[in-house]
Amino acid sequence: MESLLFHPKVVHVPMALAVLMPLLAGGLWLAWWRQWLPARGWAIAISLQVVLLGSGALALRTGEAEEDRVERVVAERYLEAHEEAAEVFVAASGVVLALMLAAAALGRRRAALPTAAAATLGTLVVLGLGYRTGRAGGSLVYEHGAAQAYAAPGAPPIAAAEPNPERD
Repeated sequence: MESLLFHPKVVHVPMALAVLMPLLAGGLWLAWWRQWLPARGWAIAISLQVVLLGSGALALRTGEAEEDRVERVVAERYLEAHEEAAEVFVAASGVVLALMLAAAALGRRRAALPTAAAATLGTLVVLGLGYRTGRAGGSLVYEHGAAQAYAAPGAPPIAAAEPNPERD
């Protein structure tokens, strides 16, 4: 079961959805506003946001399960930065889901479309938070050598990438 829920395999689902949700929610909001789709079409955005939140929570959980293993090769402060970013990402995903559900619950009332628009803007915030989380995770692997925690015993060391002074 551990290999099935291996953190690096799980994290790509919420990251991909974080990138897609602003486009999808924006398109669905526009279709709702222009009456190209009925209000119930917003359920597509809700469903995908549920998957984003659930997979984000799962990624957070699998990351916590791998923390002790990676902590042997990476300084704790780097792991904490990644974990804190992930917690904020998951929490913000939950807030956006709540806004989406509120918009759906309002149905045809006047406040439904503005609430859906706020949720759509929230997906952009989640995208930014996802980028921050992914960058911190990538830094663990490519700058701080976290991949060494998964190397086979007796394997040669996996060198972390040399820092790029032009990037930072």
